[in-house]
Amino acid sequence: MADDQIIKLLEEIRDIQRENAANYKQTLQNQQQAMQNQQQALAIQRSAVQRSKMGFVLLIVLFAFLGFTYFVPLLSWFLSWTIRR
Repeated sequence: MADDQIIKLLEEIRDIQRENAANYKQTLQNQQQAMQNQQQALAIQRSAVQRSKMGFVLLIVLFAFLGFTYFVPLLSWFLSWTIRR
């Protein structure tokens, strides 16, 4: 009888160890998936920052163009007006 109980106990221990190993593998897979998701999120954030930088540069260029388009003729008119006086 004692041998049967020992065998049953050892089998239960073996089964629990197998479950633990399976859970550990699943945990590792979940961690790897989480790391991949984080890397994807960082890549998306980097591309968004890059697009916003490009938009800011384009906005500056637009303001510079508008400034030269409107303020250079105004300055030219002002200078010619002051010379005539």
